[in-house]
Amino acid sequence: MSRVTSTALGLLAMLPDTFRYTEARERLNERQFRSLIESGQINAISRGLYRKADSIGDDDLLEIAVKAPMATICLRSALSRHGLIDDIPAEYDIAIPRGSWMPEANAPVRWRQFDKATFKLGRDQLALDDDHSIGIYSAERSVIDAFRLRHLDGADLANDALKQWLRQGGQPSELLRLSSSFPRAASAIRRALEILL
Repeated sequence: MSRVTSTALGLLAMLPDTFRYTEARERLNERQFRSLIESGQINAISRGLYRKADSIGDDDLLEIAVKAPMATICLRSALSRHGLIDDIPAEYDIAIPRGSWMPEANAPVRWRQFDKATFKLGRDQLALDDDHSIGIYSAERSVIDAFRLRHLDGADLANDALKQWLRQGGQPSELLRLSSSFPRAASAIRRALEILL
């Protein structure tokens, strides 16, 4: 192994898979940092955010998770991840608590502001790499949100997601229990379940 390669490997070992410029500068000097960029060992995800070139994962979701720690995959994006719709959304639907700052992102993202009182209901974590994760709403919460916000994406999306959720073995009692915290959606879900069951 050449001296340059072993030096680059030693420098890379000092960095996490995904890191901010300030984190890199705590471990490397400017010349070392620029050398790793020029050699293609690290790549810029967005302004001030970098990733090792050999890291596997979704750079867009990493950027969103780092810039907005409470970011949560919701609506079409969550429904798609749970296999409840066939769409592959062109942009990420990302919920943040109402009143939170919406950061600039290179990733194609549509920010949604959800009520702080119910924001954490049905919220799980999706691992992105060894050090980072992003919130994602459960399948049940995603169906509820589709009904709750059907004026945005249409009632067909909500009904199709509910049908697919039931086909996958979803339990109506779980959905009704969680929907009780969302009165505007609960009655529509109850009516849809009565028709489908």
